[in-house]
Amino acid sequence: MVTIVDVAKHAGVAPSTVSYVLTGKRPVSADTRVRVRESIQLLGYRPHAGLSARARTNVLALVLPLREGVHLPVAMRFVTSVVTSARGHDMDVLLVTADQGAAGLRALAESGRVDGFLVMDVELDDERVPVLRQLGLPSVLLGHPAAVKGLTCIDLDFEAAGARCVDHLADLGHRNIGFLGAPSVVYERNTGFAQRTLAGFSAAAMRRGVTSTAVPGEHGHDWVLAVVASLLRELPRMSALVVQNEAVLGQVVDCLRAEGRRVPDDVAVVAICPDELAERLRLTSVQLPVEVLGRWAVDLLMAKLKGHQPPALTLLPPKLASRTGSKSPEPRLRVTNGVG
Repeated sequence: MVTIVDVAKHAGVAPSTVSYVLTGKRPVSADTRVRVRESIQLLGYRPHAGLSARARTNVLALVLPLREGVHLPVAMRFVTSVVTSARGHDMDVLLVTADQGAAGLRALAESGRVDGFLVMDVELDDERVPVLRQLGLPSVLLGHPAAVKGLTCIDLDFEAAGARCVDHLADLGHRNIGFLGAPSVVYERNTGFAQRTLAGFSAAAMRRGVTSTAVPGEHGHDWVLAVVASLLRELPRMSALVVQNEAVLGQVVDCLRAEGRRVPDDVAVVAICPDELAERLRLTSVQLPVEVLGRWAVDLLMAKLKGHQPPALTLLPPKLASRTGSKSPEPRLRVTNGVG
């Protein structure tokens, strides 16, 4: 019969370290956790009831701090997807919305109330990451920081999404493309999805020889009207606009029309958003696969709870759905608006 001593010897650690990996009572480095769990799996070790007691909470923590700039309807769709997927594994979900950072994660882990973490709204230099690497509980991030070693992350490839929008529009002949992004506070927090999309957009615009400008998209009709007017001032021949801000997408279309620009005849709008919203507004879009991301994140966490070690980073390729297919309207735009 395989004992905890056999596992410790195989993994090259002390028996107490194996116990900490199994119970989460003390922090263990990510590399050591992986080594111990691999030894457990290879040797077929079955911990006794005292060591495996934590695994019977059957509760996953979904950490979604409701910060400024978080679009609640999309966030709640992630919650629904995670809860539905967790129930398929006979797991419940504890929703944690307070912005308590690293201290909150540590306190929740030490409470023994949950089996693992699903963490959202991830920043490039997220302060929660070092704690997640140390905790004795498995975790999966919906999003990814700059460094993913020792983590398990899943996300849409937002950098590729930003580039895909530019390539689609450039292929249609657009040479002046604007970008209206998330609220400024999201960029100030260095949130990964927003920074990566902007980076992908900017790099593709340079690669394709496209003239571009980018601005954050604040919430509220007056803000949107001012931002759209600012874009048109900075890029008077703008014939296409990429929008990564679901909360103001409809207002953007209205404000373009208020500026005398027809969508898509004068300005082609490509959005990064859920399909239903793009369908309703009849806009070309890169799909934001909320349900797929939520389901996959739960599956990855369940795999870790069973002792497996998934890849550090899983990126979903962007899928663009064209709903207009119109060519660049720049010549008409110059005549209609008296530009050039």
